[in-house]
Amino acid sequence: MRLKFDARTRRLFRRLPVVNVYSVAELALLAGLAVQTARFVWTLATPVTPLGDWRPAELMVPGAPADVLASFDPFFRLGGGAAAPATVTALQLTLFGIRVDEASGRGSAIVAGPDGVQKSISVGEDIQPGVKLQSVAFDHITIDRGGAAEDLFLTQADAPSTGAPAQIGTPASSGPPPAGIGAPAAPPAIQAGQLRNEIGFIPRIDAGRLSGLVVRPQGTGALFRAAGLREGDVVTAIGGRPVTGPQDIDRVAADFARGGNIPITVERGTQTLPLAITVAPAS
Repeated sequence: MRLKFDARTRRLFRRLPVVNVYSVAELALLAGLAVQTARFVWTLATPVTPLGDWRPAELMVPGAPADVLASFDPFFRLGGGAAAPATVTALQLTLFGIRVDEASGRGSAIVAGPDGVQKSISVGEDIQPGVKLQSVAFDHITIDRGGAAEDLFLTQADAPSTGAPAQIGTPASSGPPPAGIGAPAAPPAIQAGQLRNEIGFIPRIDAGRLSGLVVRPQGTGALFRAAGLREGDVVTAIGGRPVTGPQDIDRVAADFARGGNIPITVERGTQTLPLAITVAPAS
């Protein structure tokens, strides 16, 4: 059976737009836009969610807020009570700067010895013989001195001093010395003109030129040990000037006739160490 339309109906069908893929897509987009508009209007008209009138739970703090603040110490981040009293070092060291590396737990510091020469020291390295940088903090460093931990602050003007610790390389002991062993006597006051009597200087020649003075103890050896020298060390600079020969000792003796600390630079194996020789004023 075949439908037949009259001329009027056929003219009406010809007026209708031709339906294709593009027109269908337009209708789908219009329908989606109408749905989203209706949802937006519904949200504005009824702000209550499908779960009801939901509100976030209140913050619960165990105990009174004042108790929580009283138990928190912002200046002692490790917690667990007060820190043990620190021992301020009596070494002639000056701390000029600190670099804290929280990512690796290490760091470094700029430290100067008795001669005033500043050196960058990393954690684990030796500051001077028998003294190692143990850790760094924002305002001080901790050094390992013969197994005893001591602190060195950026400014020690107000730091409490506990007196001179034990000698380098010997752990500090609060008990009496063993029987038959007395306290080590202080080194005698040596004048600058008597350096040759306490320290022997032997020229070191490399490629036909003098490159330093090899030192060895003489006399009592007290000044040699007090300066931190070891037999076989090579002195390459005295008083801030490179050595030119044994006559430099006489020049330094004249410059330091009033006493003080004579800065020296020492080669010990592969290390270069800044040390100082303390002399008394001439009488």
